[in-house]
Amino acid sequence: MAKVDLSNRGNFGSKFGIIAAAAGSAIGLGNIWRFPYVLGESGGGAFLLVYLFFIFSIGIPVMLSEFIIGRSAQMNPFGAFKKLAPKQPWFIVGIMGIFAAFMILAFYGAVGGWTLEYLYKSVSNQFSNKTPEQLNVLFNNFREGSINTVIWQVIFMALTFFIVIAGIEKGIEKYTKILMPVLLFILIIISVRSITLPGAKEGLVFLFKPDFSKLNAKVIFAALGQAFFSLSIGMGALITYGSYINKKDNLTSSAVIVSLSDTFIAVLAGVAIFPAVFAFGIEPQAGEGLVFQALPNIFQQMPGGYFISILFFILLILAALTSSISLLEVVVATFVEELKMSRKKASIIAASLITLLGAICALSWSTFKWLTIDHIDKATGEKISYNFFMMLDFLSLKIILPLGGLLIVVFLGWFFGKKKIREELSNQGLLKVKYIKLLMFLVKFVAPIAIAIVFLHEIGLVKL
Repeated sequence: MAKVDLSNRGNFGSKFGIIAAAAGSAIGLGNIWRFPYVLGESGGGAFLLVYLFFIFSIGIPVMLSEFIIGRSAQMNPFGAFKKLAPKQPWFIVGIMGIFAAFMILAFYGAVGGWTLEYLYKSVSNQFSNKTPEQLNVLFNNFREGSINTVIWQVIFMALTFFIVIAGIEKGIEKYTKILMPVLLFILIIISVRSITLPGAKEGLVFLFKPDFSKLNAKVIFAALGQAFFSLSIGMGALITYGSYINKKDNLTSSAVIVSLSDTFIAVLAGVAIFPAVFAFGIEPQAGEGLVFQALPNIFQQMPGGYFISILFFILLILAALTSSISLLEVVVATFVEELKMSRKKASIIAASLITLLGAICALSWSTFKWLTIDHIDKATGEKISYNFFMMLDFLSLKIILPLGGLLIVVFLGWFFGKKKIREELSNQGLLKVKYIKLLMFLVKFVAPIAIAIVFLHEIGLVKL
């Protein structure tokens, strides 16, 4: 195999560009769509505390591990492990990350399509004068009986494609530096409006006051899974972005800032949603339809709700895009460096293949609703029938991401070595790294044990 030319890979041009791009990867639908409904299903404040614990004890060390691997090798996930551990099977971890990015973007693109449809519905005022039952029917009819799910999914993937094909500095960095501040600004506006509603206090209590009677194994597993999904760890995106970070930039501060930004946005999304949910008597356990079924009902009852509704779905689209471009970049970088494709060709092929798989996800409630598999929930013993969309969600979030994260920290802590880690974090001795013992303890023991327990529980080998 010919040697890969790394001279023209491109790098992030500024510290803010690194933060915006990596935070954009982490801050997505996982924060604004998935975090609120998982928190709602998991009892509120108790879930939030466990989630924050996992972010700091596991999330940041794993994110930093991916940055170290990426920048040290300056290659895609597959190429990085091949370079750092030649003639050893660690490259399989890279392959897992690439498959995870591929699968996640497939169903993520479908949800991105939902956000475009609901922005259109908001602008055309289709939520007006509809009861909660009618809004539920509106969402189900769209998802179950309309080719529009695929049309919007294709449009969303096209937007992702046009950003990624432009490259790192002129594409991903340029657009995330614009999208992220706009996203934050809109979320703050919605949060302020939400907490000023009559009865909003109950929503804040639900979000911030822990009820430990609701804390169980299922909540703990949900919190760790959400931490992985939210921070984009285990899916190759941060290894890929780490490979574009300049050798003079501080990896640790980048990982901490990105993690804190991601957590802040997730909590702010909760502040935007739950006060309004409680103010209008909506059940917080509305599940994945919370954003698309419950919130439109709230918007139409809220003074100024028409404009808030439009802002909210613009917010969702921006969040979805900043994450989708990082997922597509994982696959594109691999095609460019391993298959020697031009960036244009790699972007076209990668986006096309993912869009085709995503179309099946988008049609999982209609054309492909017959494509299901039964799963026994290990925590409850409940039998669940998963459609194709749910299969990819389960396989990537519950299996590949935890297993990938586990192998990444094992690789860094037990194979890569403390000396190389110190060199990478200190920028070859230019920076002080006083926390190296704590980091090594977390990546060698705490993170692997915690991730392994959750992984073994999910595949049924351990029952808690």
